[in-house]
Amino acid sequence: MIIKMNKYAFMVYHREYDAFLMTLRELGVVHVKETNSILDNAELQALLAERKRVGMAIRYCKNLNSQAKGVALAPARGLAKAEGLKLVGKLEEMQEKRVQLQAAKVSLEKDIAYMDIWGEFSYANIRRLKKAGFDVTFFSCPTSKYEPEWGEKYNAFLVNNFQSVTYFVTITKTGTVIDIDAERPKMPDRGLAKLHLAMEQLQDNIKALNNQLGEYAAKQYNTLVELEKNIQNEYNLSNTLVQTDREAGDKLMLLEGFVPAEEAPAMEAALEKDGYYFQELDIQDGDRVPIKLKNNKFSRLYEPITRMFSLPNYAEFDPTPLFAPFFMLFFGLCFGDGGYGLLVLLACTFFKRKVNPDFKPFLTLFQYLGLAAIIVGTCTGSFFGIALADVPAFSKVKDYFVSSDNLMTFSIVIGLVQIIFGKTIAAFKMKAQKGVKYSIAPFAWVFVITALALAFGLPMLNLQLPETVKTVFIGIAVVGLVVAFLYNSPGKNIFLNVGTGLWNTYNMASGLLGDTLSYIRLFAIGLTGAILGGVFNQLAVDMTEGMNVVVRAICMLLILLVGHAINIGLCTISSLVHPLRLIFVEYYKNAEFEGGGKEYRPFKKA
Repeated sequence: MIIKMNKYAFMVYHREYDAFLMTLRELGVVHVKETNSILDNAELQALLAERKRVGMAIRYCKNLNSQAKGVALAPARGLAKAEGLKLVGKLEEMQEKRVQLQAAKVSLEKDIAYMDIWGEFSYANIRRLKKAGFDVTFFSCPTSKYEPEWGEKYNAFLVNNFQSVTYFVTITKTGTVIDIDAERPKMPDRGLAKLHLAMEQLQDNIKALNNQLGEYAAKQYNTLVELEKNIQNEYNLSNTLVQTDREAGDKLMLLEGFVPAEEAPAMEAALEKDGYYFQELDIQDGDRVPIKLKNNKFSRLYEPITRMFSLPNYAEFDPTPLFAPFFMLFFGLCFGDGGYGLLVLLACTFFKRKVNPDFKPFLTLFQYLGLAAIIVGTCTGSFFGIALADVPAFSKVKDYFVSSDNLMTFSIVIGLVQIIFGKTIAAFKMKAQKGVKYSIAPFAWVFVITALALAFGLPMLNLQLPETVKTVFIGIAVVGLVVAFLYNSPGKNIFLNVGTGLWNTYNMASGLLGDTLSYIRLFAIGLTGAILGGVFNQLAVDMTEGMNVVVRAICMLLILLVGHAINIGLCTISSLVHPLRLIFVEYYKNAEFEGGGKEYRPFKKA
């Protein structure tokens, strides 16, 4: 759900404003309303750039510390911002130097690899030959184009044949014109021995720099974290000053902000105690009210999915608890295998004990998703690609497994259910935003779709309805259609309502069919994963047939491990992407989700 917000205006005498802001920051509940743009403010942009630099340095140091074993981080030091930024600059210099050294290493590796083809020789001897009046020229050409007469004509010496390329040199008197159809490569400026020596020195330099970076990361990490907090606090304070309006010759400071309704009484009491003036205001239509979500333990796990698309605006419902059960079910249908789901559940349970607490909610989410896959896989009779219905041990219960045809039907049915649910949510949203009369038509369409789906859909599922019941459903649909036609544009004339109703009917019919059929992907993806798992099982049996028992067991195990690992990876990606698409496209569209909400970020110490 979306936490209710109260809007406040604060009016403070300019000499008391700094103390007021400190009090406000200590309270840490006021989301400052942005009335002025920060894009044109040079000070704020500079602070953002500094925070970005420090943040990148922190992430780099954190990565280095995570790679080191048993690293002891030094405590944070209280540095001025200028000193802290000098630390960041030093790290940036070391990073740049490391990049240069790595680039030099890559270049040396290429030179060494190329010189390995030519072998060891002395550049000093080549220079002596030059002084004596002889030129040594290096050539390379495709082996098929090498001409033996070059040896006689130009004193050519074959050096190497490598990957269908011939490498050779010519020794000719200075000034001799060499007419050879071959490439003259640019040779390294050092021999192989000197290149290896340079590589050893370069590797020593890289190692020393890496040690220096490691020491820096352990020593300065906490200091950089503290620096980032200080810059963030400075930015928050500066931004609050930018959003402050000055009245009465800059004597009166005006600030507006939003406070969660549950936090408002405590804030009011604290400000009244210190004698600051404030007034609660009505939230206007144009106000961009910050969004703070509050959900139960289950729905909270799905909030990152909500944020992935967009937070809801203040005038609509939080979609998180509304799509969470559907997403879990969709993942299970796409994953489609109980064995894979069991692996996901066990893996997440194991790693949950070892990871950073920040990652535990994600692993908990995947525990639920793995459980959904187990349930669906059990119902469909798929376990590590094995069709349980074909296993003799399950012969007595094979009739209880869901068939492919039934699974396809279920996918369409659950899709229709979500679409109807989305349209119901849209109707309630219309009622909350504009009033009852504007929600009559949306609710009528819900009744029309539901009644027609029951009247004509249930017989298609071999659920025969009494004619009386079917007639009642059709009657409800007709009445709902009439209501939808007459109330789709409240306050407008009847002809406009009917015309709009006809257009809405066309859009509803065409859109509903396409949206419902989109859910077939749930069945198709789940079936694909199960079939591919079975293919790997069959490959393991067929490809190892005739082998020694021990060798066969090892080969089968390797095929099964690699094959199922690939399949699990593909299934995981598909089972995340396609349910997200159905939620963001089909459900959000039918629920008329608007989004565009701004997250609640109170003015407080970092």
